[in-house]
Amino acid sequence: MVADSTVFVTGASQGLGREIAVAFADRGANVVLAARSDGIYETEALADAPDRTLALETDVTDSESVADAIDETVEAFGGLDCLVNNAGIAGPTAPVEGTIDDEWLETLDVNVVGVARVTRRAAPHLRESDQGSIVNISSIGGKRPYANRTPYAASKMGVIGLTRALAAEFGDDGVTVNAICPGPVEGDRIRNVFERQAEQNDVAAADVEAEVRESLTLDELVPPAEVAELCVHLAGADSRHVTGQDINVSSGGAWY
Repeated sequence: MVADSTVFVTGASQGLGREIAVAFADRGANVVLAARSDGIYETEALADAPDRTLALETDVTDSESVADAIDETVEAFGGLDCLVNNAGIAGPTAPVEGTIDDEWLETLDVNVVGVARVTRRAAPHLRESDQGSIVNISSIGGKRPYANRTPYAASKMGVIGLTRALAAEFGDDGVTVNAICPGPVEGDRIRNVFERQAEQNDVAAADVEAEVRESLTLDELVPPAEVAELCVHLAGADSRHVTGQDINVSSGGAWY
């Protein structure tokens, strides 16, 4: 059951993270909205469940910030049942020789180490739960990488590997660990990616989008609600034997 469980969602200030957080709140869960941006307060208002939502300004690259947020979650709701590691950045758009170490380190720190950092702090509480689950948001970019996105591709492939290792570690305690690999999700973030790719290749953003759509079996960008619904499903009672998986929601953008 998702109702009455406690869910911690990183990157909950906008886009996919906001959609995921609101979906859990709609199902009756206690939801912690964690992100660096004050957009979490807008997400809290959209969830419209003041007794069951808690907005916490949290930086997944800062161990102390993460520790404080997890501790406050447990104090407020009495435990933790589900962790959704959604926080992530796009990284640079450039050929590999045009990237610098700082860009690589930032992308990996947010997208991979950030997942491990939050999971490490949440682990004891998830192990104590009767329905513990972790859902990591990866990307089909970690399976079918795009040109000029090497740090992002490496980080999202890293999330898949981390997911499999964590599933093995948490299995004895009945905690499921899965990754969702969205394709291009409709919203401001993918529009910004199209614009950066267009600038890099000296073409129109509309041409980049058309090329991406042509690579998809369904020729449609992914509605964020479909990713959110899968998160809720993976945290629920009907998915207790689904673990160690990386599941695509990609309009057919990846088949494995």
